Amino acid sequence: MDVVLAVHELAANAIRHGAGVGRLRVWNLVRELCCQVDDGDPPRSEGPARHPAGSATSAADAHAKTLASSMSSAPGHGLWLARQVADRISMVSGPGGTRVIVAFNLP
Repeated sequence: MDVVLAVHELAANAIRHGAGVGRLRVWNLVRELCCQVDDGDPPRSEGPARHPAGSATSAADAHAKTLASSMSSAPGHGLWLARQVADRISMVSGPGGTRVIVAFNLP
């Protein structure tokens, strides 16, 4: 469910804030599922960035995940929500567009 939620939010952002179209690419690495959403022709990124050490297990993140389920449907929370559910996220923007890559650890 986390993957679907994050990709939906990123795709909605690509449509709403980009050129009105987007591109989704999904691939499986060893023990990791990666999803990339582009809204144009962004510069190249160097792959998913890591969260700061310990942040994925902090009490603040656990509280934020709880709040995500009770948030209103008002716009403005897409990237925040993707950051809460993904294990890693990277974003790069340029004049031609934006690319966001989210990664999820697999068992």
